[in-house]
Amino acid sequence: MAQRDFFRRERGRVHTILWRIVGSNADMEDLVQDAFMEIFRSMPRFRGESSLATWLDRITVRVAYAHLRRRRAEAVHLSVVPEPLSGDPSAEERAIARETLRRLYAALDQIEFKQRIAFVLCVIDGRPLKDVATAMDASLVATKVRVWRARRTLVTLAGRDPLLSELLGGPLVTNEESR
Repeated sequence: MAQRDFFRRERGRVHTILWRIVGSNADMEDLVQDAFMEIFRSMPRFRGESSLATWLDRITVRVAYAHLRRRRAEAVHLSVVPEPLSGDPSAEERAIARETLRRLYAALDQIEFKQRIAFVLCVIDGRPLKDVATAMDASLVATKVRVWRARRTLVTLAGRDPLLSELLGGPLVTNEESR
């Protein structure tokens, strides 16, 4: 009963992290289940040295990383990105948004896993670098380098893709990242 309540309470957090790292994926529900299996398996070892949210994030990132490694080995591609929810865009705007997101995640597929995870959590999800480093169990310097390398690769890829270039045309540096 307590596990079910915990699952219901934290499912959204875990799902959001996985979706941002992996993108829309036919295996998303399986990944959420995998993350919670690992969370429940690891719960007796939780010592409270970090917040529960940080601990959940770290486990979820490990599950996403393992999935990305398996997926690259199996050469499985992302499924269609779901339609973004917004305030009544035209059919053309929705199609362009879906295609832009598809291209972003296709570009992210070309980036080394640790760089991808650091970039997604920091730049796309807007988390402070310190929190990303903690979730990835890495130093702050290593995390900054990963974000920088991912950005450099994405900018190079965007140079060949007008939609991706437009998406990445805005500032890719968050306020937290510059600290």
